[in-house]
Amino acid sequence: MSDDNVPLCVDMDGTLVRSDLSIESALALVRRNPLYLFALPWWLLRGLAYCKREIARRIVPEVAQLPFDPRMLGWLREQFTRTRVLCTASDRRVAEAVAARVGLFDAVLASDGKVNLSGRRKAAALVARFGERGFDYAGNSRADLAVWAKARRAIVVNARPDVLRSARKRTKIDRVFAPATGVWGELLRALRPHQWTKNLLVFVAPLAAHRIDADLARHALIAFVAFCLCASAAYLLNDLLDLDADRAHPRKHLRPFADGRLSLLSGLFGVPVLLLAAFACAMLLPMPFTWALLAYAVTTLVYSLWLKRLPVIDVLVLAGLYTLRIVAGGAAVAVEISIWLVAFAMSLFLGLALLKREIEFSRLASGPLDRLRGRGYRLRDRSVVRAAGIVAGAAAVAVLALYIDSTKSAELYAQPQRLWWLVPLLAAWLVRLWMLAGRGRMHDDPLVFALTDWLSLLALATGAGLVLLAL
Repeated sequence: MSDDNVPLCVDMDGTLVRSDLSIESALALVRRNPLYLFALPWWLLRGLAYCKREIARRIVPEVAQLPFDPRMLGWLREQFTRTRVLCTASDRRVAEAVAARVGLFDAVLASDGKVNLSGRRKAAALVARFGERGFDYAGNSRADLAVWAKARRAIVVNARPDVLRSARKRTKIDRVFAPATGVWGELLRALRPHQWTKNLLVFVAPLAAHRIDADLARHALIAFVAFCLCASAAYLLNDLLDLDADRAHPRKHLRPFADGRLSLLSGLFGVPVLLLAAFACAMLLPMPFTWALLAYAVTTLVYSLWLKRLPVIDVLVLAGLYTLRIVAGGAAVAVEISIWLVAFAMSLFLGLALLKREIEFSRLASGPLDRLRGRGYRLRDRSVVRAAGIVAGAAAVAVLALYIDSTKSAELYAQPQRLWWLVPLLAAWLVRLWMLAGRGRMHDDPLVFALTDWLSLLALATGAGLVLLAL
């Protein structure tokens, strides 16, 4: 039988689309209303097909932005002489939306609320329609082995090596589309190790109190590792819940989950593993640190699910999370945190959080939208955000000046007057950040930018030198 007469049946999740749309839909539903977390187990008790239908009744992913595999789309266009069938375990509503977007399929077979069309059920449906060995099938997962066993030929897409080997034992392989990237490299990228430098804030409290010895350094290092693990769990969760917003972003659309280079299941598995590892580290430190880490984890979760969409509240929470790192560092080494340090940190990080929103506004101004995607801000709020950010930065400079003139600094420094040079240094650095943001020359995270900008690093080194001279 010639290829022109053999129907081509194509799986959707992981094959045509580099993602799992059932999981995406569930995550989008939870992001819309976290209370659906309590409904999902009840729906699952009535079967996967029923659960998928209930989710699809409420939400369908934005198919225009899905990470379609360009190799599969190109190859499907070449098969125009064949009957092409989209055959998926996702719900029919989702499958039909994808088929309409692609415009290359003659028919759609999908889960219908009663039957979950996966594995043997999918194989039986295709055999009933086309006969055994009467169709070619493109798939990617171990569940597709049952379908390949009934197919004339297999097209293996983005599959693990063990799945490919098993497919060869069941039928003839017509074509292989190998995964474009390695899983471990993408997982490391999703953990965002470049963001771990923010967790160096746990060292601020012992340094500010002038208490450094081997034991304190060891405790601070454990605290740093715990926050890195906890923060990476938060990054994974945030990326899983922000798929649509990331895909619409000029840079974030390349993140591993948004681009489909990393499976959503690996992220869902990674979040609890990282959290368990973080709290295992916390158990080695005083209990107040564990409570601080727990507060950070819970606040980050609530932020990802809800608070990030509330104007003003979102930047206050971000500033609080940065300041909490400093407080947690003090708890890890049993150092009392000065109210001056807390006030300075909150003011400084609030200004930087507002600067981050200003950077997002600068991209919005050149596009068709009038609101920040995934946030509660509109374009007309930009002047207020800019003014508030500048005021918050000025407040940080004022707190620093008041601290230098206080009795507290006189207790810690032999020559506190030398610290006065920190005031113009900080003011100049903040003004430069705002100028660069206005010129569109800054990364969307001011802290990450500062840690890679040579002038910012020079300012930091100069500030550290001034502190040493004042001792």
